[in-house]
Amino acid sequence: MATPWVSRVRKILDTMFASSIHAHVMSGYEFLMQSYTAGDRICIFGFSRGAYTARSLAGMIHKVGLLPPNNFEQVPFAYKMYSRTDTIGWEQSNEFKKAFCVNVDIEFIGVWDTVDSVGIIPKRLPFTTSNTLVKTFRHAVSLDERRAKFKANLWNRPTSEEEKLGLPDPSHSAEPNVPALSKDATVDSDEVSFLFKDDKKRNEKTNGQAKKPRQGRGMTLGIRTVNSDDKLMNAYERIYSERNERMTDIEEVWFAGCHCDVGGGSVSNKTRHSLARIPLRWMVREIFKAQTGILFITERLTEIGMDPSTLYPFVVPRPDALPVGENKIRNRPVKEIPIRPHMLLTKKSRPTVADVSKPPPVTMLASEEEEDLMDSLSPIYDQLKVKKAWWFLEIIPLQLRYQRGNNQWVTYFGLNHAKPRFIPKQRAHGVKVHRSVKLRMEAEYEDERKRQKGKKYEPRPIFTVEPTWIG
Repeated sequence: MATPWVSRVRKILDTMFASSIHAHVMSGYEFLMQSYTAGDRICIFGFSRGAYTARSLAGMIHKVGLLPPNNFEQVPFAYKMYSRTDTIGWEQSNEFKKAFCVNVDIEFIGVWDTVDSVGIIPKRLPFTTSNTLVKTFRHAVSLDERRAKFKANLWNRPTSEEEKLGLPDPSHSAEPNVPALSKDATVDSDEVSFLFKDDKKRNEKTNGQAKKPRQGRGMTLGIRTVNSDDKLMNAYERIYSERNERMTDIEEVWFAGCHCDVGGGSVSNKTRHSLARIPLRWMVREIFKAQTGILFITERLTEIGMDPSTLYPFVVPRPDALPVGENKIRNRPVKEIPIRPHMLLTKKSRPTVADVSKPPPVTMLASEEEEDLMDSLSPIYDQLKVKKAWWFLEIIPLQLRYQRGNNQWVTYFGLNHAKPRFIPKQRAHGVKVHRSVKLRMEAEYEDERKRQKGKKYEPRPIFTVEPTWIG
């Protein structure tokens, strides 16, 4: 029997390790199964591991299709086939999709800081880093997060060679249990030979793949290896992806702050200014640009600092950002000691008009640019400083991963020790950073000690190219 204490422990473990991601994905799948009608536009949103859940849901729809309504008994089987990544799993998914499901497209995926950790033992689910069904993909990513279990999970942009790969023809497989490539598909010899290996051998470490990591913070122990399961999955994903003349419109933009400063949760929703308001406004604007048809309540747009007239019927280009001027990066507020109201200290006292009056309405600033400026100077809530317990996972050896530019995950066993995030493929694709980051870099700190030392905000990752500043 689940007691409140057991339920709380389960919730904490799910927060740390996403142990119930299968339940969340199947729940979302059932909702779409019951709600979807022909012509609907599917838009999926999520933050943190909810972002990974959103991408997994889209991946499940890609791999097994969408069941017709009221097929609840089939959903667990569909998820099992989706999560199975060996040859049999891919073939069963393909046959299941053709026999029972309908093909649907994903209009828009909007996610905030997708994180890599989906269990105590990291495992990537199919089509979570690339999905040809997705028309538009938008991702707001944290620059300053550094916890071991919060590594950024970025989208993979296929190379020109990968784009040439087509659908398999199971009736012309070159080997038993191995999907054949389409006639016009071209792949490199390494990928083909890898596919034809027996599934039992795919976890063996090939010569030259294992090497000692370079000495440096966060990589001081263990051996670094390329995950062969990821390599196999990448090949299968390209083979089982529909040929689509329309490429996914991808944009991943980096924002100042840690995990909760990008997706929300670091401060109360009633807080006047916070870093999380910036990526929220950016995402809303991207939704309007993509013409998804999503309806918004006008008053809510105003509350987050947006002028609805600049979004519909046409998205108006933004003017230049305001100068920082004398504005400074604000300190994190000190938590006040709670004091009982005076009315509770005496039995006969009654609340006055002042006690029950509503707070004055929030006065909106003149423009979204002014909102951006004030929000960009809000404090960063680094959980390694706010909640010291997170350091436990930084100072013990863990199986850690980082993402290469070719969508392969490199696994190593060692200490993370608050290692900054790595931005791959900067020279190939550049790096897009929101212009509010530049405002923060130009401003001084409100903290006098930091000012005396000449400290200014610097993003934690290393930029190897000049960023493209996004408004």
